[in-house]
Amino acid sequence: MASNYYEILGVSKDAKDEEIKAAYRSLAKKYHPDLYSTKSEAEKKAAEEKFKEINHAYQVLTDPQKRAAYDQYGSEDGPQFTGGAGGGFSGFDGFGDIFSNIFSSFGGRRTANPNAPRRGDDILLRVAISFFESVRGVHKDLNYKRRETCSTCGGSGAKKGSVAKNCSRCGGTGTVRVKQNSLFGQIVTESVCPDCKGKGKIITDVCKDCSGTGFILKQRVLSCDIIAGMSDGRTMIYRGQGNAGENGGPSGDIQVEVTVRSHPLYNRRENDLYIEMPIPFAIATLGGEVDVPTPYGPYKYKIPEGTQTGQVFKIKGKGMKYIRKEVYGDLYVTVKVVTPTKLTKAQKESLSTFAQSISSGQQESIRKFYDSAKE
Repeated sequence: MASNYYEILGVSKDAKDEEIKAAYRSLAKKYHPDLYSTKSEAEKKAAEEKFKEINHAYQVLTDPQKRAAYDQYGSEDGPQFTGGAGGGFSGFDGFGDIFSNIFSSFGGRRTANPNAPRRGDDILLRVAISFFESVRGVHKDLNYKRRETCSTCGGSGAKKGSVAKNCSRCGGTGTVRVKQNSLFGQIVTESVCPDCKGKGKIITDVCKDCSGTGFILKQRVLSCDIIAGMSDGRTMIYRGQGNAGENGGPSGDIQVEVTVRSHPLYNRRENDLYIEMPIPFAIATLGGEVDVPTPYGPYKYKIPEGTQTGQVFKIKGKGMKYIRKEVYGDLYVTVKVVTPTKLTKAQKESLSTFAQSISSGQQESIRKFYDSAKE
């Protein structure tokens, strides 16, 4: 029986396509071989195998026919049967080719048609952009390689002018049957044909351009427009631009995963932005206008008198743009009052006179602090 593809992706059996795709993107990002380039060979191998397992599970569960077959039979290839002794058959004669009869009820074979159309694999690309590129949007040309149908042979794998022939051993089915006699009758098992490797066809004169595979690897450039407001980890899908399918099947997709590099000033939460801004002691005390940096340029903001460190002010519409909407988040400014240092003698004297003139009522927070310490 095949592996449990739902468990591999961490989704339930009734998961929708979007849930499956989201789980796949998360796991593919975690186990992508590129992330293990500096790891040990054992770790690289384990990540590679896990990535293949995740990718295969995704291919099955996003293909309606394969998923239906897997849900019904436990394999995307349809019903699977294995030979073996069973107590329930003991004492009966004349069973003959029991398993052959069972196979007949399912069309005579257990494996999928080797020449049926199959969708191509998806390609995962990653692109890193700066914070300000995510604010205004950016165009990127991404280089990648993909499997394409060989133009010389049209994907047949045979040299131009020649044709592939049906495999004489399996009769074009791609599978061979082996019959074995047992105490309970004749047991029939199926396996991939060793002559045609499950293709059902034998190519005697191969295409030199693709070495008989029917496919070639080509370098391509994806023109990628990353729109304003793109967030870290978001994935863009380019339908039908992935690896070529087999036997006339559709091509896979390209998935572009965007990484937004962090910025030393701005912190993003959803579509709102947060910054911590130092302001002079005098402006915090007396109030005044400051230039608040935003992704769209300086914004003049009136700081009220008596502002304390940690106070937060909201500037509407200066956050991140919502994708495909002319709507913007807000900018939240947390102020930090800067205490002046290296004062001159005259400044110290003036400040001392100023401090002595302040009444306790003008420093209410200090009084409350000490009151709370009393029993």
